[in-house]
Amino acid sequence: MATPTNLPATFVTGAVLTAAEMNNLRGAFRVLQVVSANTTTFAQNNSSTYADTGLTATITPQATSSKILIFVNQNGLGKLSGNLGNHLFLRLLRGSTNISDFENVAGYTETSSVNYVGGASVCYLDSPNTTSATTYKTQFRNNVNTTGVVVQVNSSMSTITLMEISA
Repeated sequence: MATPTNLPATFVTGAVLTAAEMNNLRGAFRVLQVVSANTTTFAQNNSSTYADTGLTATITPQATSSKILIFVNQNGLGKLSGNLGNHLFLRLLRGSTNISDFENVAGYTETSSVNYVGGASVCYLDSPNTTSATTYKTQFRNNVNTTGVVVQVNSSMSTITLMEISA
């Protein structure tokens, strides 16, 4: 794996850079590692309490200054029949901490009919400030405690990609 780069806070006009400083410039803001995962496992939630979608990935940053760029495509979203005005909420978590509510009305209808809406995505830049293994996952819920909302309908593939970016 590559070593994260620390750059000077400023450069002075007319200064001649050393070989080490030039190498640091070449290495700045590199992608240090990429982790990806997917799931096609159907999940249903009949509650207004968040539950895991089954989409999760873990990355171990090389430096506390690294950023983690997260790409999520959550697919096969919908609401089942019999739940007038219901809809699906999605959120992204780092460990047990919510870092992004990225969908709040998927599948909404004013009727009690089934409504499948495809997918929802989020791109999020996180600063976990750690070199410990860090898990990212998605969760979902509905807005009423009734017949539920679903993800990964018909084996739709949901994906998560984590990229460590040197600072």
